[in-house]
Amino acid sequence: MASLLSRSVYQMTSNLARCTPNRLVHLSAVRAADQVMPDPIEHATGLEKYELLAKQAGNEDPFFLKAVPRAKGTKNEPTIVNAMDNYRMMGCVCNEEDTNIKWMWLCEGTPKRCECGYWFELKTHPAPDKYALPL
Repeated sequence: MASLLSRSVYQMTSNLARCTPNRLVHLSAVRAADQVMPDPIEHATGLEKYELLAKQAGNEDPFFLKAVPRAKGTKNEPTIVNAMDNYRMMGCVCNEEDTNIKWMWLCEGTPKRCECGYWFELKTHPAPDKYALPL
């Protein structure tokens, strides 16, 4: 009986010894305390770096992805929609309570009227040159 008891105690202690890690967790945190995460601008390249530099310069929407509020929207003063090409698909939420979006294509130089009566016109901007992006 004593040998059975000593054998089970030995097995329990050997299982506990295998489950505990060799190094303590708090040591790794202390060793890395002097290290800092690098600045995202130093780490980024290409379009991501172009976007971060534009945001740093004050341009919060360098690729014209944010929604544009409707302006007067008449034929003489249409709402300007920015793009980096000579065409763009845009959506109009005609009424605030609408749950659907009315989509239409805008082309450069031709103002277009939505179903709700507002006019939109496309304004093109030069796209960043993919061979001259910041490294």
